Amino acid sequence: MRIAILGGTGKEGAGLGLRWAQAGHEIVIGSRDAGRAAAKAGELAAQAPGARVEGMSNRDAAAAADVVVLALPAAGLQQTLPEVKDGCRGKVVVSTVVPLTFGGGRLFTPPPQGSSAEEAQEILGPETRLVAAFHHIAAHELSATDHTIACDLLLCGGDAEARKTVAELGASMGLRAIDVGPLTNAGPLEGITAVLATVNRRYKLKNSGIQITGLGESHGR
Repeated sequence: MRIAILGGTGKEGAGLGLRWAQAGHEIVIGSRDAGRAAAKAGELAAQAPGARVEGMSNRDAAAAADVVVLALPAAGLQQTLPEVKDGCRGKVVVSTVVPLTFGGGRLFTPPPQGSSAEEAQEILGPETRLVAAFHHIAAHELSATDHTIACDLLLCGGDAEARKTVAELGASMGLRAIDVGPLTNAGPLEGITAVLATVNRRYKLKNSGIQITGLGESHGR
């Protein structure tokens, strides 16, 4: 599958790109600066010999891919998404975005829509098949490819086939996918990241995650 990662030069986006490149997917790193995207693509290609990794502007990356992943800062959605709207039309778009505000009184600061995923859906329009996922997979764990990731993949969205596609992308990097329903559950999913960030800080960790108990393997896929 050809996967574009918008904001792919950041730690989370680059980690996802590396894991998927090693799993055999074609990766397109997107950035506001196409040159910066190309440089990051070169770094990832060196870590995944034989993989196809290239860099483009966000607009070109979205247009070139089968699946588009948003690994952008929450504050950048309003600026970035309108220019990629045409490229995302009809495609599965995965929002990994979490609206966190550091240094204030409240760490999790969702937009009026209730979640960054719902904000992205509003900007991109109803033809985009948006799924919220990958919020709880630490960038540190994604880049440490010498071991499997001890975390479940919780995902939600309004399109069942789109959720299935994202579950398959998770499985390709060894994650058990848990379908938690409609996109209206994206707010609680994003908010868990604030809890994990607090756990990391309090216990001096980099890789706290979340796993759902009570589910057999057949139910989790």
